[in-house]
Amino acid sequence: METIIGRKKEKNQLKSILESSKSEFLAIYGRRRVGKTFLIREFFEYKFSFQISGLANANTVQQLSNFHSSLKTQSKINLEHIPNDWITAFQHLIKHLESIENSEKKVIFIDEMPWFDTSGSDFVMALEHFWNSWATNRKDIILIACGSAAAWMMSNLILNTGGLHNRITQRIKIEPFCLEEVETFFNNKNFVFDRYQILQIYMALGGIPYYLDAVKSEFSAAQNIQNLFFETSGILQNEFQTLYRSLFKKYELYEKVVEALSTKTYGLQRNEIIQLSGVLSGGSLTKILNDLQESGFIDIYPSFDNKSKNLTYRLSDYYTLFYLKFIREGTIRGKNAWLNLIDHPTVRVWQGISFEQICIDHSEQIKVALGISGVMTNVSTWRGKTETKSAQIDLLIDRRDQVINVCEAKFSLNSFIIDKDYAEKLRDKVGTFKQVTKTKKAVFLTMITAYGVEKNKHSLGLIQNEVTMDDLFK
Repeated sequence: METIIGRKKEKNQLKSILESSKSEFLAIYGRRRVGKTFLIREFFEYKFSFQISGLANANTVQQLSNFHSSLKTQSKINLEHIPNDWITAFQHLIKHLESIENSEKKVIFIDEMPWFDTSGSDFVMALEHFWNSWATNRKDIILIACGSAAAWMMSNLILNTGGLHNRITQRIKIEPFCLEEVETFFNNKNFVFDRYQILQIYMALGGIPYYLDAVKSEFSAAQNIQNLFFETSGILQNEFQTLYRSLFKKYELYEKVVEALSTKTYGLQRNEIIQLSGVLSGGSLTKILNDLQESGFIDIYPSFDNKSKNLTYRLSDYYTLFYLKFIREGTIRGKNAWLNLIDHPTVRVWQGISFEQICIDHSEQIKVALGISGVMTNVSTWRGKTETKSAQIDLLIDRRDQVINVCEAKFSLNSFIIDKDYAEKLRDKVGTFKQVTKTKKAVFLTMITAYGVEKNKHSLGLIQNEVTMDDLFK
């Protein structure tokens, strides 16, 4: 059995399911390539009473044939005929499960379940019947429904209003690795990357295990990005073409939304998304935004004033951001293309955006570094302006102890230097925030950098808190 990196909470939940005194129905979902299938297979040590994976882009007849052949190879009972419908298919599964004589839990793992639900197949109805009429009458069934299409998982299982209403007994959303888990992942493979190298890899790949597994130890971060994205054989060069199309039926609309979000570093509000993407307001846009959030591509942040109309939507998937910035247009290709761009202003801007997202994603680690992990906080973004000045803040930590941390993230190769002009910009930002919000709380300017802020006459007295790259790995 391979080592399962991180996933402590998920493993504890799976352990409780295994020890449960009743039948359990688990829905497990998360972004494509995030490691859902690996976790289930490794935790249960590949010991299933029945396991199957749906076929992409297959019709009902093909899905039923796949189900039948998989059951036939895993069962001792005679199953000669391919079922004509899903009710019959699940009856065959019941016969197989009842033929197993041991007293252990019977674990059924249905991977990529959304793909089974083809048009007019009545798959969900048959699943409802299987669970409600048979599985719930037993104490030894663990049914695991797994899928990357989070929208389907939510509407058909978790938030089902029909026969499966409140029937899901457990749910797990698998999140990408944090920086600490990525470091552990590479250490387990005997890589010698330092944290600056890991940070650069994370900016392009995020914490997606499938992508990280393609990184080679003999190459630098820049060389790995070159090989994965810009070489003809790079496995991530065409990943975007399948990523959204495999999850969303009207994938063009979803792509338009993430493309719009990629144009603004600070994210967009709903009306701005409509203007830039051309996707009309209403139920369809609401569904698209919810689906993208559940699938792990965007995050939704409340504004400082907590008004729902001021929600900020931000592209949070690192791969998508990198692809749209550097790969989509096809102008960067060939040997050493990325290596020759390392000091290009466009790359510096992208690094700044990605580092800001990393800080947002690691806000809990930042709170620990600030010594406020036990203080109730609200994490938000903010944009505002006076008659003469405007400002935007990507990460605000509003604390119950009457303090607000205004976080400024800056990525650099060495200690970050604050000069006279930048110091003035920071003062203007804090001043604008105080004037517009009229907050009575103390405002602490907090710098988040790779190697710290160099002490000089401009930084002293201006910066109340510092967080470094090492803090993000804890």
